[in-house]
Amino acid sequence: MRQSLTAVLERNRTLSGEFATEPYEVAWAAEARWFVRTLERSGAGARLRVTTQVSPDGLHWCDLEPAREVTGELETWTSAEFGGWLRLKGTVEPGGTASEGAEGAEGAGGPAAVKVMIYLALKS
Repeated sequence: MRQSLTAVLERNRTLSGEFATEPYEVAWAAEARWFVRTLERSGAGARLRVTTQVSPDGLHWCDLEPAREVTGELETWTSAEFGGWLRLKGTVEPGGTASEGAEGAEGAGGPAAVKVMIYLALKS
């Protein structure tokens, strides 16, 4: 019998600079799908980049896939041939154009930030 589980790795977390999600043990799973839901951005130019990482022990990490930019409100992708543990690492960077700076004055004084929900859906 197949089993499935969806783990909420980050709930309403505001990210800025470099970050990593909580690691999740996935050795039992055959399939993994990430969901990143963007709730808020500090200004129009905040850019969120993430990389799926894998680990044999939940302590030492390496990149499983190339980095991707999350631009929409909800984005998803699959990860395959992973080891015992998965997590996302990433960065939130300022971005945008000079015209965005005038309309996004709220985030102009502080660092770029993105508030997210990150889910990991697994199936055996």
